[in-house]
Amino acid sequence: MAENQSELLQYRDQLDEIDQKIVDLYKQRMSVCEKVADYKIKSGKKIFDKQREEEKIRTLSRLAEDDFNRHGIGELFEQIMCTSRKLQYKRLEEAGFSGNPPFIGVKDLSKGPVRVVYQGAQGSYSEAATKAFFSEEANVFCVETFRDAMGAIEEGSAEYAVLPIENSTAGTVSEIYDLLAEFENYIVGEQIMPIEHCLLGLPGADLGSIKRVYAHPQALMQSERFLESYGYEQIGMKNNAFAAAKVKQDGDPEKAAVASEYAAGVYGLEILKKGINQSDTNSTRFIIVTNRKIYKEDAEKISICFELPHRSGSLYRMLSHFIYNDLNMTRIESRPIPDRDWEYRFFLDFEGNLAQGAVRNALRGLREEARYLRVLGNY
Repeated sequence: MAENQSELLQYRDQLDEIDQKIVDLYKQRMSVCEKVADYKIKSGKKIFDKQREEEKIRTLSRLAEDDFNRHGIGELFEQIMCTSRKLQYKRLEEAGFSGNPPFIGVKDLSKGPVRVVYQGAQGSYSEAATKAFFSEEANVFCVETFRDAMGAIEEGSAEYAVLPIENSTAGTVSEIYDLLAEFENYIVGEQIMPIEHCLLGLPGADLGSIKRVYAHPQALMQSERFLESYGYEQIGMKNNAFAAAKVKQDGDPEKAAVASEYAAGVYGLEILKKGINQSDTNSTRFIIVTNRKIYKEDAEKISICFELPHRSGSLYRMLSHFIYNDLNMTRIESRPIPDRDWEYRFFLDFEGNLAQGAVRNALRGLREEARYLRVLGNY
């Protein structure tokens, strides 16, 4: 047993010697890469030469005698070259070639008499989020669809749009991600609204007199336990604000709506019961969108979308830019790309500001290596 242990220690000593040589050679290679970067800076050549890298990896992989080592060498040199590119991007940043995206930093957003659009109806959570973010001077109006809202700011009939992008219990609003990729509009802010569903009825109504309850199907589901305990008939509506408007318009004391306290004030309804949704931590995140490439100078979050080459390891290589630049990624979502089967567009949020060198460095690498990249906003 002791003899076998001694043999293992010898192998480990050999590995230590080999690893030291690998480290020395790696440092030597990076030193040469710095010189390559300096040359490219002077000559204006791009950092990423995809064709050369692929040819180099194929050539090196052929030096192995079996498939296992061929794959291993290919993976090893893909990683080495990836690290080399990041070093070269860093040298570009240090040399003053910041590659800052064409976004203009501003001290604050216009919140005075601006035109703001939201999807839905008066009394909706979207209207409440709009009023919470903008001042009372804002000229606020609503449209029927999310696409209409995006179109309104693209054509100039509104300066900002307020759109729900994520609910803490129901998840993301996938249509918003698709519209962000389609329209040349940009996120400049966000507003998080706590969602507290209330049962609203006509003045004088009570829980015992109600027979039918109207609301968006999601609100009905989130309040199911309470509604079923009273045996109410549940009827789906396009949204909760429309449900509140219907109860007001019909004037029937046997009808009620699931909506917000804000909607009760808008439509003059009485709150029969607060907090009827099961979750007491439910909230919706709204984004503030404009057609101008601006960001607040103290912005702390960046949203991007990108498409990747359809090959193994491409997503890993993209995400490595955040690791290397010490940037904290907070969310990643994928959406199918229309008319391209089994291909996906990725939406990613990370902490940072467009004025920071690490952010610029990461975006440079992402832009050169992605098939398509777009900064959706810094807020």
